[in-house]
Amino acid sequence: MPTGTAGETPSGASGPWGQTPSGTAGETPSGTAGLTPPGASGPWGQTPSDTAGQDPAGAARPGPAGPGRQPWRAGDSFLSMWRELAPIGRHPGSGGYRRHAWTAADLDCRAWFRAQAEARGLAYETDRNGNQWAWLGDPLAGDAVVTGSHLDSVPDGGAFDGPLGVVSSFAALDELRRRGAEFTRPLAVTNFGDEEGARFGLACVGSRLAAGQLTVADAHRLRDGDGTTLPVAMEAAGYDPAAIGPDPERLARIGAFVELHVEQGRALDLTGDPVGIASAIWPHGRWRFDFRGEANHAGTTRLVDRRDPMLTYAETVLAARREAELTGALATFGKIAVEPNGVNAIPSLVRGWLDSRAADQATLDALVTGVERAAREYAERAGIDLDVVRESFTPVVEFEHALRDEIAKILERAGDRRGADVGRPGQPGRDTGRPVPVLGTGAGHDAGILSASVPTAMLFVRNPTGISHSPAEHAAEDDCTAGVEALADVLEGLACS
Repeated sequence: MPTGTAGETPSGASGPWGQTPSGTAGETPSGTAGLTPPGASGPWGQTPSDTAGQDPAGAARPGPAGPGRQPWRAGDSFLSMWRELAPIGRHPGSGGYRRHAWTAADLDCRAWFRAQAEARGLAYETDRNGNQWAWLGDPLAGDAVVTGSHLDSVPDGGAFDGPLGVVSSFAALDELRRRGAEFTRPLAVTNFGDEEGARFGLACVGSRLAAGQLTVADAHRLRDGDGTTLPVAMEAAGYDPAAIGPDPERLARIGAFVELHVEQGRALDLTGDPVGIASAIWPHGRWRFDFRGEANHAGTTRLVDRRDPMLTYAETVLAARREAELTGALATFGKIAVEPNGVNAIPSLVRGWLDSRAADQATLDALVTGVERAAREYAERAGIDLDVVRESFTPVVEFEHALRDEIAKILERAGDRRGADVGRPGQPGRDTGRPVPVLGTGAGHDAGILSASVPTAMLFVRNPTGISHSPAEHAAEDDCTAGVEALADVLEGLACS
């Protein structure tokens, strides 16, 4: 755990609420008050210990408004939980998060999730693949409404990617209880394991296993950079790797899965909306390029005598950028491994990972084919051996139209009911007659994996800079509160009478 207090920003690093370069710690890009460290006055003039009905675990039990006390808001329990979760896995130097699967930081996040479930009287369980569940109602009854996301991160990732969805899910439940909602379907909050794939190189391991999209044999072959296999990592963390595998019975009991996520782009910022609905996830995948040459001495080997795979790799990186521009798609070489990895040694092996995404399958195929063709031409010319392996792939995901349309109607009706609040920032559907925006995304999510087995949908919360997978990732407090309210509206419309 970082040495700073929750919400404290290391010198020169962005805090969880996205400090601007010239701003003070905890200040949002628009200059509004950001996340307040524990013990300081909160955004509504309250200290965490003074919140009405707030228990130490963060489960909001709203108290009455009275003299000197502000009315309870949907964001109150959100902020309490956010402060508690914020320090876990945060690097004090970079300000980014290193919550990698089955590490100490991941286990601390899991303990936090369990504490939130138990504080609310929810039935807690971990499934065969290490995914966490917190149930209100009978888990075996079927037709359940499930919400949640993930708590792990990319290396030095931002605070919002994943955790925003999990924290908002618990906060939405608190809001529904405050409203006195009567549930007619079971409701669950979930934390899917290893969504980012930062440690073992494959994204969405927990949901892929549950959906049968990752075989047990392939899961057992996953290794991290130190050679530790997934089963060994799970066992060291106290979980049984022998139990992993498809979980069709569990998925069959889910009637709808709704994942809230920070937008990884700027579409909502450009439209001026705090919340949007996902339409689809672009097809995307990861390809490993192995360039093999000949190790030799950097100080004695003539340039004409070298078989240097680094040059071929570099040319391939540039080719990927050109192909992406030509096809209107996205291509990124973001990870590299070099052998023998010596400053004074010509490499014998350069291994690079290509992440490619496009709006449709044909464009993605054209992009990857173009990059591989160029790489092979460069390799043949330089006497370099090349192997290309597709390590993962997710086809285009069209979220179920019926569920998506139902959610849009729920949010529009909720906006109409808040007619008195028209023009107030942070209200989905706040403009009379204005629909909630529907947008696609190039980012993969657990909801996309589950869509083949379960009706799924996604809500996005505005990201004013569009930056993600970075400590600078940001969402404003008012927008996070709007997300909690929108998710509560959706869950009420789906799971309550």
